[in-house]
This record gives sequence, structure tokens and C-alpha cells, in this order.
Amino acid sequence: MEKHIWAAPFTLEEINRRCENSLSDHLGIQFTEIGKNFLTASMPIDQRTLQPMGIMHGGASAALAETVGSAAANYCIDQNAFVCVGLDLNINHIRAVKSGFVKAIANPFHLGKTTQVWEIQVINEEGKLISVSRLTMAILSKESLR
Repeated sequence: MEKHIWAAPFTLEEINRRCENSLSDHLGIQFTEIGKNFLTASMPIDQRTLQPMGIMHGGASAALAETVGSAAANYCIDQNAFVCVGLDLNINHIRAVKSGFVKAIANPFHLGKTTQVWEIQVINEEGKLISVSRLTMAILSKESLR
């Protein structure tokens, strides 16, 4: 049975609105599905996300992975008291993609009191693996940021 991981209910509209006027908005990233223990987002492969050789830029794949993993992490905590920030991102690029859309799926490996570790798989429209990432998030008290 899938464990429900979210600290409070949220909607796709809310999370997409939260990302307006940010890097994810510039890259065309849209959150597309909320599961009991995962979050997904899609990104177009176009002039914003291609590198000069005509394939998706590795940095765009990394930005997508960190965007979906970071958002998921922040919805697993009490956002009134804490914030999750990226500590480490490791990404392996498996397959090139030239057009269409890619989808990132974030699943937690570990949801602790001070850190979280997430797996993010990026797949193409045919469901083939494009990249796999491991994202470590630090959980900080909002009070400590003042």
C-alpha cells in the first residue's frame, strides 16, 4: 500500500502558480500529477531547453529534476515553520532527446527530520529513461533564516 507523504493538501494549480516568474516558468515546466507518494512535472524540448547540438541541455534536465524534487520536498513539511533547500544534486544522463516533452517523476528515498533524499526519473513521451537523479534536501527552520 502506498504511503501518503504530503504534510497538507495542495493542488496542481497552487504549485504551478507558486512557480510563476521563476526559472521553472521560463523553461515551461508544468506540474502535472500529484500521487500519494510522488509528484510529476513536464517540460517542453524547444529553443529554451536545447543545447547547440540540437539535443536537450543537461542543465535543463537538472533544472527539471531539482524543480520537481524541491517542490515535492517542500510539500512534505510544515511550510509555516520549515523550508527545504537543495543540498546536493547528482544526475546521470542516459539518452538524448531532441523534441516533444519530457516528464519528471519525484519519489522519496528518505524523509527525515533534517534531510530528505529524492529520486527523480526523467522520461520521454515513449516512456524511455532520459536521466536519473538523486536530490538531497536540507530542512531548515524558517526562524534560523531570519
